[in-house]
Amino acid sequence: MTILETLKQDYQHFPQNQTYSIYAPDVYFKDPMTEFRGIQKYQEMIGFMQKWFKDIQMDLHHIEQQDHHIYTRWTLHWTTPLPWQPRISIPGTSELTLNPQNLIVSHIDYWDISRLDVLKQHLFTPKTR
Repeated sequence: MTILETLKQDYQHFPQNQTYSIYAPDVYFKDPMTEFRGIQKYQEMIGFMQKWFKDIQMDLHHIEQQDHHIYTRWTLHWTTPLPWQPRISIPGTSELTLNPQNLIVSHIDYWDISRLDVLKQHLFTPKTR
């Protein structure tokens, strides 16, 4: 299976059963909320999401590889366990960089909305489910 096929499957059932073996041990991760290095911290971040958010869904809209870079466009959804159960939606992109062994050494996420817009969804979005 190619790395693109693996990523497509991982997005499809995110955050369950992710293929961590496609990441280098010292992978660098950054998004608008956090920044760290290491596969263990990456696994902990995914575990945090699984523990605290409900009905997580990652819609993959586009994926392509150009040399040692993979670009994705996606929308991440989840329900926050607040009494009013807001359904959060974050559209964004990822830029993944591969090393010569075809392992992901850098994973940078960019959101199409601001952190304030995400907060507003928590405060002003009525329950949709």
